[in-house]
Amino acid sequence: MMKEENKAYITGLDVRDVPWHRLTTAYGRGTDFPVYFETLSKMDDLKAVKNALYELTTNMEHQSTLWHATPFGMIFMSRILVEALNKSKENPIANFLAVELLDFFLCILQCYHDGDEMEHAAPLLCFSDMLKEEYLWSEEYDEEEDEMRYEEDEVFPDDLFYSFYYYSWQAVLAYRGVLEQEVSTEFGPKIAAVLEML
Repeated sequence: MMKEENKAYITGLDVRDVPWHRLTTAYGRGTDFPVYFETLSKMDDLKAVKNALYELTTNMEHQSTLWHATPFGMIFMSRILVEALNKSKENPIANFLAVELLDFFLCILQCYHDGDEMEHAAPLLCFSDMLKEEYLWSEEYDEEEDEMRYEEDEVFPDDLFYSFYYYSWQAVLAYRGVLEQEVSTEFGPKIAAVLEML
């Protein structure tokens, strides 16, 4: 089930409208995410694509934990996956990327389902609510300050924390229709596995 408002937000969000430098990741902040998305979108340099993919995936998920930057990252990863699937026949880098992204999506969706089975708060009403000022971290990144903040009891309010999982799932769900059209391709089994988790 997906609210129209959230679907419109997911499909229309501009990468420049996300304050990546104020969103947490497994190893810091999401400041460099837009650069990595751009590298993936170009699909023209395998080494650069592998590096960008590594940076994004290790920062978006760590030991089944998702972060503030993850649901926003999944919006752009979903768009890149669609692009990679479209270009996979004539571009071997796109083909490689499609396979890797589908595996990563399965990992993220598994995290969502695992989290969903536990007792949890209701998610925030709208995807965009996660960007309210009260939830964003400081403008200036200070590693020590961030570490101190992690020591606090409620580093993320319960509804915000569950939203990292819920909206990561929603970011993929918004592209279900596109993925369904690709089931007949060579990626069929992996896409079918992703669809099953939606």
